[in-house]
Formats: sequence, structure tokens, C-alpha cells
Amino acid sequence: VQLQASGGGLVQAGGSLRLSCVASGRAFSVYAWFRQAPGKEREFVAASIWRGGRTNYADSVKGRSTISRDNRNNTMYLKMSSLKPDDTAVYYCAAHNRNNTLYRRATEYTYWGQGTQVTVSS
Repeated sequence: VQLQASGGGLVQAGGSLRLSCVASGRAFSVYAWFRQAPGKEREFVAASIWRGGRTNYADSVKGRSTISRDNRNNTMYLKMSSLKPDDTAVYYCAAHNRNNTLYRRATEYTYWGQGTQVTVSS
């Protein structure tokens, strides 16, 4: 599986954006988004089952983020609104095909995109 993330950029606080991640190669069961701010560990943002169903969000983004995918073009999305400066980070898409568990630990994911920078200005 190869993942290619895009959609990051500079946005003002309160704004919104949508990140995309195109997947190619073998199928996977769970996809997710993580982020990593400078000097901090990579943290979980959201995860979902590729075939649809359960989703899981970090408390820090719950209620203002939506994880989704488009099966037709093998693309996963993360839409975020009401952005805050604390959301500034490099965002990574990830996936695994071990089972249908929505892991929150980055080490549980096998496949990773290259990351896309999101900067939220105050």
C-alpha cells in the first residue's frame, strides 16, 4: 500500500480545510489520520473502517472533524473546521490490514503517507 497525502496549507483560526490521501496497492481494513507538532510525539486524530461503519476521534478534534473515504478513487479524507493554532502540525494518513481495530497508537499502523503541513494562524 502506498499513501499520498495532500491538502495542507496555511489557514486562519476558525477556518476549515480538507486533507486528502490517495491509496494504491493492496487493500487495507482501517485507515487513520495522525499529526505531529514540532517537539511533540505523533498523536492520533481519527480512524475508521474502510468498508464503512465505526469511527473514532481524538477528544481534541471531536465534533469539528470528519473522517471519510471515497471507494471509487481510493481516497481518504479528513475535514477539519473551527481550526485552532493548536491544530498546527504535520498531518499523516495511515492504514493497516491486520483486523478492524481502530488503534490509537501510531505503532499499530503499517502504512504511512508522507505528511502534509497544516499551519493555523491566530
